Parts: sequence; C-alpha cells; structure tokens
Amino acid sequence: MEFNKLLRFSLSSALFFLLFMFGCQEKPQEQLPLYYMERSFPELAQSWDEGIPLGNATLGALVWQKEGKLRFSLDRADLWDLRQMENLDFEKYDFNWVVKQWEGKQYGDVQRQFDVPYDTLAGPSKIPGAALEFDISGLGEVESVKLDLQKAVCVIHWKNGTILRTFVHATEPIGWYRFENLNTDLLPKVVPPPYVGAGSTEALNPVSGQDLRRLGYSAGKIAENENSITYDQEGWDGFQFQVNTRWKKTGDQLEGSWSISSKRNSQDTSILASEVTDKAFWKGIEEYEKDHFTWWNNFWNASAITLPDTLLQQQYYMDMYKLGAAARQGAPPISLQSVWTADNGKLPPWKGDFHHDLNTQLSYWPTYAGNHLELEQGFLDWLNQHKHTFEKYTREYFGTNGLNVPGVTTLEGDPMGGWIQYAFGPTVSAWLGHHFYLHWKYSMDREFLKNDAYPWIKGVAVFLKELSMLDKDGKRKLPLSSSPEIHDNSAKAWFDQMTNYDLALIRWTYTAAAELALELGYLDEAEEWNSLLAEWPNYAIDGSGLMVAPGEQLEDSHRHFSQVMAIHPLGLIDAANGEEDLEIINNTIAHLDKIGSSKWTGYSFAWLGNLKARARDGKGAAKALEDFASSFVLPNSFHVNGDQSGTGKSDFTYRPFTLEGNFAFAAGVQEMLIQSHSGVVKLFPAIPDDWQDVSFTTLRTQGAFLVSANMGNGKVDKVEVISQKGGRLILENPFGQVEFSCDKAFERDGQYIILDLIEGEKVVFNSLNRSSL
Repeated sequence: MEFNKLLRFSLSSALFFLLFMFGCQEKPQEQLPLYYMERSFPELAQSWDEGIPLGNATLGALVWQKEGKLRFSLDRADLWDLRQMENLDFEKYDFNWVVKQWEGKQYGDVQRQFDVPYDTLAGPSKIPGAALEFDISGLGEVESVKLDLQKAVCVIHWKNGTILRTFVHATEPIGWYRFENLNTDLLPKVVPPPYVGAGSTEALNPVSGQDLRRLGYSAGKIAENENSITYDQEGWDGFQFQVNTRWKKTGDQLEGSWSISSKRNSQDTSILASEVTDKAFWKGIEEYEKDHFTWWNNFWNASAITLPDTLLQQQYYMDMYKLGAAARQGAPPISLQSVWTADNGKLPPWKGDFHHDLNTQLSYWPTYAGNHLELEQGFLDWLNQHKHTFEKYTREYFGTNGLNVPGVTTLEGDPMGGWIQYAFGPTVSAWLGHHFYLHWKYSMDREFLKNDAYPWIKGVAVFLKELSMLDKDGKRKLPLSSSPEIHDNSAKAWFDQMTNYDLALIRWTYTAAAELALELGYLDEAEEWNSLLAEWPNYAIDGSGLMVAPGEQLEDSHRHFSQVMAIHPLGLIDAANGEEDLEIINNTIAHLDKIGSSKWTGYSFAWLGNLKARARDGKGAAKALEDFASSFVLPNSFHVNGDQSGTGKSDFTYRPFTLEGNFAFAAGVQEMLIQSHSGVVKLFPAIPDDWQDVSFTTLRTQGAFLVSANMGNGKVDKVEVISQKGGRLILENPFGQVEFSCDKAFERDGQYIILDLIEGEKVVFNSLNRSSL
C-alpha cells in the first residue's frame, strides 16, 4: 500500500481522547473513563489480513468482504495439526551430532536433517477454522465501518439504514452478530477452509504458506437446519473441531451467535460448539453484552496514556486492544498470529507456531508497565504446564539435566525444527526465564517467586552449567554459540566463541538466580550461582559498541538486534551503572543507525524504539516508533514485517502478518513514559522536547507500584503512587528544580526521592509552581 494511502487511513481515523484533568481536580489521579475511542474505516477491507480483529485469546474473528460477501474469518487458538516431525530423531541426531558435523564441515547434513523438513512438510501447524458469510449484495453501499475499542465491538452502517453489530465475547467461547433495519432476506452460510478440492499441492516457502490440501484431510460435513448450521471437520490423528452458528429472525432484525469447539479424539467430552450456541440462544445477546462490556471496561481502566503525537497514541491503543483480544489466563499463549489465522487457502506464515527466539517474548513486553500481569500469566502457565516436555527435550537433545525450551514449538510445546541455531538454541529458556523474573519484580508475589520464578531460572542455570565447558583461558563457553538470526541458518551462524546474545542471557540467568536465591534465603545456592557467574567471560566490545561475537562486528543491516540483549531488554549494561556503560550504549546505537534499516522488519523499528527509550533518547525513540506505525502496519494496525509505505525504510516489502511488532511498539511507548528496570522509578525518561503535554495513569513499575503522572507545558505538576505490596520507593525527582510537596515524609539522596510505603498506601506529589493552572 502506498505511503500516502496508509497515512490517510491513519489520519482520517478517529483520534483517541482521554478525559484526564490532572491538576484541575482535588483528586486528579482517579481513573476517569475513556469517553471516545473508536477506529473508523471508509469501507470493508478486501483481504483477510486487513479485516477488523475481534477476539478473546481462545476465539477470534476477522470481519471483511470477499467477492461481494460479508465474511467473518473464524478461528480458535487450539486448532492445531499436531503430527510429529519424523525427522526429529534425537537418538541419532542430537546436539553432539550437530557439533561434530559443524566441526567436520559437513553442515549440509544438519540443514537437510532439521531445516528442510520445517520448510517442506505441511504439519505440524496451526490450522484455520471456517468462515461465516452473508450475501450483502442486497444491502447496497457501505457507509462506515467502525471498531469500538472500548467495547470491542465492530459496527457496520449501510447507506440504506441497515446496521451490523458484532463481537467476540471477552471470556466465553462465543461470538455474536446482530443486523438491524434489514429490508432484505439475509442468512448466514458456513464456508469450510479448502482442505480438499482444486489447488496447488506443491510445498511453498513457509513465509507465504503452503496449500491446505497438503494436510491430507477428508472433507468435513455440513448439516443445515432451519436456524442452525453445523460444520464438523476431522484433522490429524482423530483431532476434531466443530463450527456452529445459530440465529433467529424477528421483524427487520437478524440475531445470531457462533462458536468453535475442539476435541483431541473421540473420547474427549468437551462441550460442542452447537451446545454453546444453543445455551446462548435462550440466554440472549443482552446478557452476554453485559459481561463482555464489563470485562473490557476493566481492561481499559487498568492503565491509560495521553500523547501529543496522535499517530503513536492511535497505534498504541490499537495494539493494547489486540493484547486484550489475544492474551488471557487459561488460553494458549500468543502465537505468531494468535486467533487470526490466515484465511487465504494456505497455512499461516511460519505455520502460525510459537517462536521463542523473539516473537513470544516481545509479545508480552507491554503487560508489565501496562498493568496487565493477569494476561501475561497465561504465558507463564503454559510454560509451566509443558515443563516436563521441555525437560525431556533437554535430556534427549542436549544430554543434560536442567531446563531448555525448543525455540520453535507446537501448541503442546514439542519441537518443530527449522533453523536450529534458534529452533534448538541453547539459551531459549533463559530469555523465557526473563519473563518469570519480570512477573516477580512487577507483582512482588512471593508465592510466585518461590513456586514458579526461581524454580524455572534455577533449572536454566543447571542446564547451562552442565552444557558448558572451560576453554583454554579457564572461562566457560558453550560447545557452539549463535546470535539470532545473524547469517541466517548457514554454518557461519554457529560460533565457536560466545556470542554476546548467548553470553548476555547466560550472565543474566546467573545474576537473577543469585538474586532470587538470596531473596528466598537459599544462601548456598546464591553463592553457587555467583561463583558460576564469575566463570563466564565479558562481552565482546569495540568502538562500535556490542559486537556479535569476539572478532565479528555487526557489518550489515540486520533485523534481529540479538547482540544488544545486554542493554535491552536485560538491562545488564545500563546508563545507571556509569559512564563506561553509557559509552557502550551510545556506540552500539550509533552503529545501528550508521548501518541503517535496509534489512529490518517492522519489529526491528519497534525494538529500536525501546532501545532508544532505554538510552533516554526521546526524539530517537519517537522517530523509530513513528516509522513503525506509518510504514509497517496495515490499516487495521496489523504488523506485516515489510515496508508498506514505498519510502525505502526497508528492502523487505512483503506482508506476512505477525503480532510481536505490535506489542513491542506498545512497550516502546511505555518505555518512553516510565522506567524502573534499575530499581529507580523514572517518569517521562525519554520523551521528545516538543512533547509538552503528556500524562498516564496507573502504569506499573518493578516493586509493584502503580504510578500516575501528568506533565503540562513541559513540567511535571502531579504524581501519584500506590504501593500494592509495600516496600521502598526510589523515585528520580521528576520536578527538576521546582519545589514540590508530598503528603508523606520522605528522604532525599541527591536526585532521588526515597519513601518507605506500606501495602496499599498512596502518596501524592504536587509541584508548587503551578501558575499555569
């Protein structure tokens, strides 16, 4: 899509407004509702990946138009073909075998064994559900298409007066549609995915997706009754799913619901989709609307922001909306496309799987400062649920105890292969462990620390200890190291020295393991982890900052900033540590800027926004995020990897849709507004000089503090902090040279304000120079 068209979509869409009156009321920090939050489109999208997204992390729908039909592309998160990857025979082909092939310069054998099958085999893979279609030819021209973010409802108006309202319930496995003011007959039709029939059966690039017929399914069965349609489909090895829609017509109104159910096999007693809609039929849409609206109201009340940059604010709220639609405790974690699987007759890009070398990790970044830990909990629950599967993989492939995770997995956590430097990377579980650590730091939940966070990180520490060896200098190293996705999947992608990517994750693991063991009183274990930490080398650094590995500087533009992990997200190298770290950070970012973005994808710009915010470069952070929002998303806000603007920001111009870029973008905005990774809470640490009026409410920090703040005319005038768990708050003075008041006694240590708060306590700071009010 041309840049001007994309920009026109962005600027013509309704802007977001927040009803915050910081400094104008006695209690400015009380959460006030969003009074207008709506995204508008001039017409129905003509492709599935531009459809209006609705979802609840279990069910999803995309609303668009295909060949004159209104189409709901229906999806369910656990619709998976879970056939085994027969090439993954770890008894014959394990990590030691890979090392030997690499050392013997026979790496082609490794690629044929592990990489090629992922590209050519159809399964395992995420699979689509079905489509619900309505022949709208009799309704005439569409007047408007709107997504009400606050209520998570899509509303379509036709010029003849017909109105459609449709939503996927926030917590129940059901979707609803209601047509009003109908002046023509209109009934739904269920359209199965093209699992059988005409089409290509050739293996295609996994990015573009393979033909669904390659899965080898038999045709499903469709049963139609007077007011109901049921589609039953059998997949691999007895897996079954059912799609059902049920409706009623009353005068000029058509009201109906739909659901998708899944069963592992014929013995599975899970409730069928037809049973779900039957129950809903008698309960009525109004009862479902109440619970649905309540959930989304609570979601939006968890936190809010206001920015003077309308493009960034609009993209932020669209991305946070998608977070609410794609993440939920009790549902599978966010996969590459979550509940919006491709509806184009093909498997989704990269099989819609779970990539743990960046994608799942970035997808949960905005849950922390965004105050949505309950949504992130679903990811951690899934990791714990499949921990035994991961430990089995660790024993069989690496031959060690402890814990590692395949970098590319199915719904059940089983390995899928692919580029094995990353699909079987040795530090995958370490990066996943960072999420356990962050959940503890942002929640201060000691039960979680004891039962979940520390056991996971300890398991990773044990694995890395057993896998590593001492080199000739007496320092530990891995048998082979890599740096996603430097040199792609070639033999050069393996290094016989430690990459900064692996090293940062390993050093972080032992640092965190020691910290958490000490917190729990496990003194001997803390001593062991600190001793092991001292055995690992320092980072490879030159005048360009962080290198890829000793002797290898990043020479070309590259999409994955794996070499900068120590800076962001891990925070091991940080400006708070002094001038030496600051120089490394500045040189590293300057080198990225110098090399340029020709080989970047959308998530690269989103990550750069986080990185520059962490370096307290507000102008640079805003520019990176603006580049993302203007050039790497479709009109419905989906991140599509390639540059859609035609302005040359990247040589990649393709459009495979994945979600991690969207969520990394949202985290980048939060990083501009608040930071706490160093143990000090910093407000507005990275905003451009021309952002004079900015505010946020109840963003979360490490230490479990909820912070609200307002900046007017370039000056912070009010800050409110609520301590959920009690503890010491160290706040970098946000008022500068202006005097301020506080309703609680505090200490000062240079630029830091220090208070000890009890659980549930609130403290309010006011600027004493508020002449503008």
